[in-house]
Amino acid sequence: MTEEPRCPICTMPDPLIGPDGYECDTCGHAWAAAPEDGIGEVHDVNGKLLAEGDDVLVIKDLKLNGKAGGIKVGTKVKSIRLVPGDHPIQGKVNGRTVLITADKVKKA
Repeated sequence: MTEEPRCPICTMPDPLIGPDGYECDTCGHAWAAAPEDGIGEVHDVNGKLLAEGDDVLVIKDLKLNGKAGGIKVGTKVKSIRLVPGDHPIQGKVNGRTVLITADKVKKA
């Protein structure tokens, strides 16, 4: 069951619905219909679209701060998550959570 939207400023129910979101009839505050997560589309080095849960292969040695060795070429990162920011791929390598740029991986 979806909860009816309320104005984030005055908390009045039943806002006016417009093409870009909602507008409060009481105070006039306008806000977007759905919050943007800021991720957008993430493509690997070959241009393939990546999605949550995909497996990727690292195509270049990556250095990690605080740990010797880093991530070697050919390492498979399973079940990635997409996160907002300049390093949009989050995954676990050897029990450590890492953030990787999309141009350093290819879809497995």
